[in-house]
Order: sequence, then structure tokens, then C-alpha cells
Amino acid sequence: MSGFSDEPNGAPTSSQPPLKAFSKIDLDGHDLPPSPAPSTPRNGRKYAFATELVYTEGNDQYNASSTPIYQSATFKQKPGEPAGEYDYTRSGNPTRTHLERHLAKIMSAERALVVGSGMAALDVITRLLRPGDEVVTGDDLYGGTNRLLKYLADNAGIVVHHVDTTNTETVKRVLGPKTAMVLLETPTNPMIKIVDIRTIATETHEANPNALVAVDNTMLSPLLLNPLDLGADIVYESGTKYLSGHHDLMAGVLAVNSLALGDKLYFTINASGCGLAPFDSWLLMRGIKTLKVRLEQQQINAQRIAEFLESHGFKVRYPGLRSHPQYDLHHSMARGAGAVLSFETGSQEISERIVAAARLWTISVSFGCVNSLISMPCRMSHASIEAKTRKERALPEDIIRLCVGIEDSDDLIDDLSRALVHAGAVQLRTDGGFHARLNEAPPSPNGI
Repeated sequence: MSGFSDEPNGAPTSSQPPLKAFSKIDLDGHDLPPSPAPSTPRNGRKYAFATELVYTEGNDQYNASSTPIYQSATFKQKPGEPAGEYDYTRSGNPTRTHLERHLAKIMSAERALVVGSGMAALDVITRLLRPGDEVVTGDDLYGGTNRLLKYLADNAGIVVHHVDTTNTETVKRVLGPKTAMVLLETPTNPMIKIVDIRTIATETHEANPNALVAVDNTMLSPLLLNPLDLGADIVYESGTKYLSGHHDLMAGVLAVNSLALGDKLYFTINASGCGLAPFDSWLLMRGIKTLKVRLEQQQINAQRIAEFLESHGFKVRYPGLRSHPQYDLHHSMARGAGAVLSFETGSQEISERIVAAARLWTISVSFGCVNSLISMPCRMSHASIEAKTRKERALPEDIIRLCVGIEDSDDLIDDLSRALVHAGAVQLRTDGGFHARLNEAPPSPNGI
């Protein structure tokens, strides 16, 4: 029998000792803020990752099973008393706090912060820099990252070194006492190159103990990689991508293990007013709960599509393929290959035809959505990088990026096959199969 009676408030029966009142202090010693109580941040995880994604602690006054949206810009204060936990949503909001605590838990961080976009997250990070500081970063970067760094180099006196970050010796040669930040992406976008986070973080801190290593983890998400566990100081992501999963919001996420560094980042967020709005915080919280089931299916689809393209002679870049030159390095750090791949056709014209002919594959920038997307980076996401710079960095103009969704993989492959045939990238055989025409002149569209 339970020790509870049918009396109001669950009063103990006469045969049972009084129950000890629960403290509002959680198991880790955190004094929880007002409703809704946030998830407990911790290094490591109490439950399996899939469970942690879904489970959050809460003590909403109405026992809401879904985190309430505190769609309020201001909060009432009591006269003559210190300000409450929240006073103005620019500085903090219960819905945002709930999300940030939950993210800290799944990102293996002491503190997480959320802002209006992935680029806003990088902007907050780069505000730590001062004129004369040096930044070491890759030669295959997201176009928006390249654009912001160029602006800082041209207008803020920041020295930016673009190097091949897949070569640790090359990185080591440009590190020095003036290195303030090393900015990494892995896999890189769209060349899908892999960066050794652990080695570069170690070498960076040896060159300058005060230097910060920041890693853009958007391509993999916390499900597949935790850069903080590999020595990074800051990890950031576009929450618009896998964390949300539906391309219905813009968000950026930052996570750190240094509380002092977290305070510096928070100061900039509060001062600039770029913190994530309550409704978007609620949307992102909802999206995070399905991260595992979405991304696992996307990876299964991506692997099949990568193998399909490679089997027909295309140069495919995907860390799930054994042919990837850094296959072992990637899987020594990550728990999966992700769901973004790229391939080359040998002809810019043919690539343009393939993209135009796709039906299920939507032409769009971004990735991480449940829908499959196709694009030519040099014409879209990386168009802000000058053609001369793209050539210097060996970014192929014909490269096609596939961001794989959760649709049926047979349908995706059938649609891609039809687009390849229509574009003249492959030629049908008499047995119903086809072979790539990578070394042949592209036929006219009327001749396909």
C-alpha cells in the first residue's frame, strides 16, 4: 500500500511516518529558478542520449507536460525587494532558460546560451577579439563565416589566416603568441574535409594558453560529436539546422565549460539584445526532442545515396565511405557520418542541369531539415566568396551538395537517377542500368 491517504494534499496515514519535504535544490546543488524548472546541466549524462533529448525536469504550477511559453517582455517586481530572477526578456526569460539548461546537458557543457541565428552566435564569439589579434581558420568555410571574418579583417584590425586545417602541421606553423582564436569546422562545408580537433586544440593552447578554440558543430550536432570533450573552448551551432530539424525558425547555440567565459558571452548577448525570443526558444526545445530519430534516418539515407553515386563513378565526399581519406580520423571523434555529402560531375553545366531536374530534392540553401535539399554551393551558400578566392582554395565550381532528409531512400535515389539521366551525367544501358559520362562531352538537352 502507498503511504498516501485520500486526504487533501496527500497527508500521510497514521501508520506511516511523515514524508520529508522535497527541497528545491536539485541533485547537483542548483537553486532552480521559477517555473518552469530547467533541466539539470551536467558533464556527462545520467540517461542514454535519446532519453536526455526528450526528458526535462519541470515544476510548472499547472503541471504542463510541454514547457510553457513565457511570451512576456517584462516581469513584475515587488516594491522594496531585490529584482526577481527575471525582469526583462532581453536579459533572460524562463522559456529561454529552460532551453539553455537543456542544451548544456546534451552538449556536455557547463553553460549554454541561445541567440537569434548561427551567425549571431559566431558574431558573439568574435566580439571577444581585439585589434591586432590573430585568427587561424580553414580554407573551406561556410560562406557566412568567411564573410564575417573578411569584415573583421577589413574593418576591425583582426588578422585572419586561412589554412588547410586538415593538416595539423600547417596549422601549427601559423600558431603563435598573437593567436587569439582558432576557428574550426568539421566536416567542412562543402568539401567534407575532417579536422583533428583534439590535436589542434592541444597545439593551440601550447602556443598561447589564452587562445580560444571554437568549433562549429552544425554539421554533426551533439548527437554525433561533442567538441568540448576534445579540448575545444567554445562550441557553436546553427540551431536552424539539425537541432530544430524543420526549417521553421532561426537560432544559434553556444556552449562552454568555463563559467567565466560563459559570463563574457552572456554580457555581449544581453548588451546587444540578440538573445533568442521565447516562442523560438519553445520551437527549438520541441525540435531537439526528435533529433535522434530524425538524424539517424537521415544518416541511413545519406549512406545509401553516397554509395549509389560512388558506384556510378562520381567523386563523392562523405565520411561514411571507406574511400574518404580521413575516414578513420572522423570516426575516432564522431559517432556517425552525418547527412550532408557532396559530389562532382566534372562539368559545371551538367551540375546545373542535375540541380534543375530534381523534383524531390528541393533547391535550397541550408541543411538539417527533414526534407532533402540540393544545391550548388558556388552559386548559393558560398557565392559570397569571390571566384578568385574559390579557385585559390580549390573549391570546384561543379560541386553539388546534397542535404539528405527523412524521405524514403528509394524515392530519393530514383529521383536523383532521373535527374542524372536528364542532365546527361549518365547514360542508360540496354539492361536498364546506366554509367557515368564523366569524361565525355555533355550532350545537348534535346539529345537526352
